[in-house]
This record gives sequence, structure tokens and C-alpha cells, in this order.
Amino acid sequence: MSPRTTHVDPRVTGAMGALSGAAKKGLGDPVLAELVMMRASQINACAFCLDMHVDEAVKNGESTKRIALLNAWEEAGELFTARERAALALTEAITVLTGGTSRASGSGGGFVPDDVYERAAAHFDEGELAHLIGVITVINSWNRLMVSRRIAPGGPAW
Repeated sequence: MSPRTTHVDPRVTGAMGALSGAAKKGLGDPVLAELVMMRASQINACAFCLDMHVDEAVKNGESTKRIALLNAWEEAGELFTARERAALALTEAITVLTGGTSRASGSGGGFVPDDVYERAAAHFDEGELAHLIGVITVINSWNRLMVSRRIAPGGPAW
């Protein structure tokens, strides 16, 4: 697979990079940030971002076992903490918006279910939760930017 294009306006990548940095810093947990970014990238089939964030997770001390089992985090027992499981559930809900519709009629996606949000809110204070949502939002944007242009792992980002 070859890239469709490697061109992106540097103002876009700069703004996204700033958002990513601010959200990760505000969350204050680099390992959790990488878990969240890897999980969203798995769901979105973004090999470029998954490759990058696996490397970052390892640099931050994440184990290969947890990385290998991230796709099955719900079945991994106590390998992931309750806080991490709440963050991963929120990541999945925001990434696929499976909670129903925000419209009075119709079906399908549209919002994050209350129980998933409340579970996360039980483990993160308001500021941490805002930053967690920021991390999830920005990695989904990065995933879409890379997947839509077919950027392969280790390939040119822009």
C-alpha cells in the first residue's frame, strides 16, 4: 500500500500536536495515555499510530504482555486496573459512539452511554476526565488523518 498523499498543512499538524501534548500532560499518566491511544488506533485500524504509540508505551515502561492483550482488555482480568478499564471503556465509546442517537427518532450511534461516562468519572477527577477525553478525541483525529491518506507504519506522516 502506498500513501495517497503525504501533504498536510503544517498548521493543522501543529495544532493537533499542541492539543495532543496538552491533553497528555493534563492527564498526567503517560502509560495510560499510550494505552488509550493504542486502543483507539486498534479500533480505527491505524497501523501508523499504533506503531508509534506501541513504541512510546514501551519507552514509558509498558509491558509487552499488556500491549499484546490490550485488544482483549475486558477479558484480561486484573492485568489492567479498574481505572485503566474505565478509561479504555470510555475510549471505545467515544471512538465508535455506540450509545444510541441524540435524536428523538432513529437508531445507531450518537453519544457516549451514561454508565460508561459515570464509570470513568468515578476514577478521574473533573480535570483528568477532561484531559482523558481530549486524548481520546485527538488520537481519533490523528487516526483519521493517517488512515484516510493510507500512511503505513514508519511511513512519512506529512
